[in-house]
Amino acid sequence: MRKVVLYVLTSLDGAVDDPRRYFVETDPAIHGPPVFDPTMVELETRLIGAQDAVLLGRGMYDEWVDYWPTSQEQPFADFINRVRKYVVTSTPLTKPWSNAQVVTAPVADFLEDLRSQQGADIGVHGSIELAQHLLGAGLVDELHLAVGPVLDPVGRRLFDGVDGWRRLQLTSATPTPSGAVWLTYRLRA
Repeated sequence: MRKVVLYVLTSLDGAVDDPRRYFVETDPAIHGPPVFDPTMVELETRLIGAQDAVLLGRGMYDEWVDYWPTSQEQPFADFINRVRKYVVTSTPLTKPWSNAQVVTAPVADFLEDLRSQQGADIGVHGSIELAQHLLGAGLVDELHLAVGPVLDPVGRRLFDGVDGWRRLQLTSATPTPSGAVWLTYRLRA
């Protein structure tokens, strides 16, 4: 059965909003943490190489459809532009993007059907509200956190709204040269 794999960039204190927002006004050339050093690029390449579908929330789709089709940031640009994208939304998409399909069925039902089909992992990238819903409903099999060495007191938290105690099994922790850590967890039922 296919796995649902959630991948999120986060600050050390759990904020998951785009960390670059602090740098855009002062110096747009500066990228916020985590920095995609060679180790981070290798880990991301391995992660997306195991996926043949991505589940996106509508807000992330609307943001990414304006950015990724012309981006040269590799390896993610080639991946996200070619992969099958399932967009959870109640309204029609206003901008086209290759291999994008609207999901209007309940997410749990849709994922159950998608998991039962032949294929590779199903990625969830960003899409914080969708990610929170999937975590709360117990629909995530694996969690990848790229933790940057920064504190962000104002950003949204990935686990806000997740009720109850959950045990996760750490499967790997990889430090990177830029001071980030890539954590991989298997979620237990």
